[in-house]
Amino acid sequence: MTSITRRTARSTVPGSWADSPNPIIQVSHSRTQNTGTKTGLPRRRIPVRVRSDRTVLVSAMLIVLANLTAALNLLAVYGSPAAWAVCAIPAALIGIACALAGLNSALRLWWQLLFLVVAQFVVGPVIALPGTTVARVIPTLDTLSQGASATLGAFKYIIAIEPAVGTGSGDLMALWTVVLWSTFLSGVFAFTANALFSLLSLAIVMADLAVCAALGTSSGFHPAVVGVLIALAMLIWMSWRMRLLEANRLLAAVLIVVLAAAGACGAAIALTGQRQVLRDHYEPPLSPYDYTSPLSGLRSYVKDHKDDKLLTVTGLPAGTPVRLAVMDRFDGSVWNLSDSSAAFGSSDYRRVGDTIGGDKSGTDTTKGKSFTATFTVHNGLSDVWMPLAGTASSVSFGSDDLSQSFYYNTGTESALLSTGLRANLTYTERGVITAQPNSRQIAGADAAAVNQPKAQDVPESVKSTATSYAGGESKDGAAAQKLADKLKDNGWFSHGLQGDYPSLPGHGAYRIDLLLGGDAMVGDSEQYASAMALMARELGLPSRVVMGFLPKDSDGGISDARTTVRDDGTTSIDFTGNDIAAWVEIKLDGYGWVAFYPTPKETKIPDDDQNLTPPNPQTLVRQPPVPLEDPLRDQNQTKGQTNIGGSDADANAAAFWRMFRLIAGRVALYGSPVWIVLLVVGVILLIKTILLRRARGRGSPGMRIAQGWRWICMLATQSGATVRGTRREQSRMLADQFDLPRDTLDDLSRRADRAAFSGEHTDERTAAAYWQDVDRIRERMLRSMPKRRAWATRLSVRGLFADPVDPMTHDDSPDQSRRWLRIRNIFRTHTMQGAS
Repeated sequence: MTSITRRTARSTVPGSWADSPNPIIQVSHSRTQNTGTKTGLPRRRIPVRVRSDRTVLVSAMLIVLANLTAALNLLAVYGSPAAWAVCAIPAALIGIACALAGLNSALRLWWQLLFLVVAQFVVGPVIALPGTTVARVIPTLDTLSQGASATLGAFKYIIAIEPAVGTGSGDLMALWTVVLWSTFLSGVFAFTANALFSLLSLAIVMADLAVCAALGTSSGFHPAVVGVLIALAMLIWMSWRMRLLEANRLLAAVLIVVLAAAGACGAAIALTGQRQVLRDHYEPPLSPYDYTSPLSGLRSYVKDHKDDKLLTVTGLPAGTPVRLAVMDRFDGSVWNLSDSSAAFGSSDYRRVGDTIGGDKSGTDTTKGKSFTATFTVHNGLSDVWMPLAGTASSVSFGSDDLSQSFYYNTGTESALLSTGLRANLTYTERGVITAQPNSRQIAGADAAAVNQPKAQDVPESVKSTATSYAGGESKDGAAAQKLADKLKDNGWFSHGLQGDYPSLPGHGAYRIDLLLGGDAMVGDSEQYASAMALMARELGLPSRVVMGFLPKDSDGGISDARTTVRDDGTTSIDFTGNDIAAWVEIKLDGYGWVAFYPTPKETKIPDDDQNLTPPNPQTLVRQPPVPLEDPLRDQNQTKGQTNIGGSDADANAAAFWRMFRLIAGRVALYGSPVWIVLLVVGVILLIKTILLRRARGRGSPGMRIAQGWRWICMLATQSGATVRGTRREQSRMLADQFDLPRDTLDDLSRRADRAAFSGEHTDERTAAAYWQDVDRIRERMLRSMPKRRAWATRLSVRGLFADPVDPMTHDDSPDQSRRWLRIRNIFRTHTMQGAS
């Protein structure tokens, strides 16, 4: 073994080893016992970091909670908190248990993989497919095969189906797979001895959050709260693992946490509007251009199936309309479904699962009378438009093939079957019939704000008639009522079939102009619904046309008497082709879409002896507007009046500026470069704090002392000062440039030299005391600078990634021992020469 001794001409003098008089280095070589290496040198000792039980327990609990919190984004997808918990919690516990198994070297890797395979392909299918098991515990061959297929197939299913998808067909395997593997992988890195690897745990948890958000709904599960909680918990945990929460690191840790929280809050708030999820892109809504206008076929049902039974419904409350299709786009020729990019979307039909979640936010706030109705389709009703009533909460078929073809639109409460209706088709709907407002409530209501495509090629007669009928009404609901009443009073009814008074089919611009501006206002619900919807648009009211079945009486009005009550108390009604009609819905603030029926009584049939010419809108006396409260201000207020009531222009301008301020404010807030600056500052401070902590606590005590001096010089270099030469020369430069006490710097430099070159043993207490002096010097250096220069120094990365004092010089490897021997021989030779 190589032994090194040092003798001096006199007793040891306090100070640097380099300052001791006549240092003599004698190197003697002696053979030692075989240490197990060919060179006879001792084996290299690898430091082993001991993980405490508390660290493992806290890390395991936090990883489980973080991954479960991220998986909350899938809660709305399945629609059942109980089913979510039964699947997600066991997956997280098994995943963390597999990660903990790696702490035992005998179970590491291969046993862990075996545990994961069993959990993924045996335990997971038992939980996700309980119906295929024996006693809901023992898996069968069907359990294993369907579970393996659903491992990937469930991901496709949950993004293709509109929430809530339910828990059938192994859909929970997607949740099981995500939680199991994310918990395992994040736990593996969290339990490593090296605290820096815990950063990978954060990356995996964030990836889990992103995956669950992408698979979830557009509204997510309280994204601001979830994002902030995960970010803060993970950052505090990492700071604790890296020992950044010590008293002298508290300020930096708080700054990092505050910046991270600000970033998380900003990102979450920015995304709380309408975030993009996979289901929005995987299977886009059906194109409205793939189908002809449903309203164009209305008269053919009356012509070909007037007295034929087309639909039977049992369990439906008496007097309830049944809708087939909803149209809100008028192109001058027909009413049709709008493109979902141009409006909330009457064409936004989506596949749904076991339950229908309500609106696009994933919440169902519908209130009204619940019902369960069974529909039976008969010969003659063979289009794709599917009869439904009220607001559906679920629709069930007897065949899975039909479920795959079923699409529902939560915005219009209508459905279609892409394979088409057929005779004897039976399905069950569970839903709610919303209560309609009474006439007084309608008269006092204002129109709600709705984004709809602009009607094209509207005849001039529509505008003039709408103004003459209802232009003076101060309330939008009253104007809508007036339009329906006037059309009923002034119009005549005829289908234009054989034996009827002549009435052209269609509902385009030409036909509506003929109805309102021609010699005879004659038509059926197809024309009157189209005319009222267009006139409502001219008055600024959001309108749409609905086609469906009405339980008509002899006059064409809705009648409860059409519904029969069976002996068991259930209701039943048969709809014929004559019951198909069209009506108008206008959205009123506080009441939603309200139905209006502008068609005259079907018994109001014209004959040749009657004057069928509608009143000329130009000769009608316009109704006076509501009197002003202050007549003296009439001239000032007329600037904001229009020909449809006096407040529409001001309302439109106010709405435009509100929207402009909202958009501009969000762009200024979320698109501000301040977030980028804060993120960059936080990253730089985090990296420098981590590296400083590594220099303070990693390596041998002598190595840490040498690193302490290096960090003093690095701070000076980052501030723009010049530092070069030996440590003694560097201490003089630092004292001159930063007005620091030279004695203190000289002492620090000598202590660093002693630790680096003397070969003496340096204990932990000496290294800790040295770093306390380093912290005080660095703090004095920063205080001596102007504030702007001090912040620039803190954010500078100059020299940050340069090679530190050679870490191998404090290694115990054989090669480095030889290097130290050569260095010490050189020092001894020069010393002896100086003595002689």
